[in-house]
Amino acid sequence: MSAPAVTVRVPAKVNVQLAVGPARPDGFHDLANIFLAVGLYDEVTATPAERLRLTCEGPGAEQVPLDESNLAARAALALAKRAGRPADVHLHIAKDIPVAGGMAGGSADAAGALLACETLWRTGASRDELLAICAELGSDVPFSYVGGAALGTGRGERLTPLAVGGTFHWVFAQADGGLSTPAVYGAYDRLAETEGRTVPAPEADRAVIEALASGDAKALAAAVHNDLQAAALDLFPALRRTLDAGTEAGALAALVSGSGPTTAFLAPDADSARTIARALTPHCRTARVTTAPAPGAVVVGE
Repeated sequence: MSAPAVTVRVPAKVNVQLAVGPARPDGFHDLANIFLAVGLYDEVTATPAERLRLTCEGPGAEQVPLDESNLAARAALALAKRAGRPADVHLHIAKDIPVAGGMAGGSADAAGALLACETLWRTGASRDELLAICAELGSDVPFSYVGGAALGTGRGERLTPLAVGGTFHWVFAQADGGLSTPAVYGAYDRLAETEGRTVPAPEADRAVIEALASGDAKALAAAVHNDLQAAALDLFPALRRTLDAGTEAGALAALVSGSGPTTAFLAPDADSARTIARALTPHCRTARVTTAPAPGAVVVGE
């Protein structure tokens, strides 16, 4: 008889607003972070094992750590500790979300591992308890678990669900190379200091929230913004050419996704998205067409 296995699918995200406050004493920044889950997915499969073990396949798999520094491993260890049991599980990650691309792939894997292990082990942890573990693991992990659209405050881990009134068409261009999230935040702080800017407390943009609720792509395009974009472009100047190419091809909006270096392009419709993707191909490693919103972590095989 084969061992039981649980497979969980988890989405990538794009930040349609990322407002970043000043650095806090703990080194983090307060955020007003409007997340939108998009239809690019990783899958995490949990099967019983003699000890915690990680494997990974897919684009960028060679960059994924397979030790306890991996957020998916830390998720399994955190749930096992809570349940008072060993983390005797093999986690296999099938990657399709860009690695180190500003789309929360590592956070998605953590959320997927948490749900997969809970489903496998049946510890009885409630949704709120699982979300509390998510928040301990990382700022983006709770949203990876819930999906849809949400406003994240604090470090991004305190979520308020948001309504989405339609389907949005997106293109994501994956750059050659990655960016470290801490390095991008460091560049953000350095640029603010160099320019003598006072960084205000972050606030959610009502225009973004209303555009999501109405499903109006043009209104959303007029409102999207990312405070980390200048920092990402400072560290990775070639992204500017990619952003310009997408705009010239008909994108309603072009922005760096999160801390980058993946770039995101909001399209008027599916045909336009495919046209934009073709135009971006010479400027990036891959250009992916998809839609939003997408569901959060969900069991797809058990």
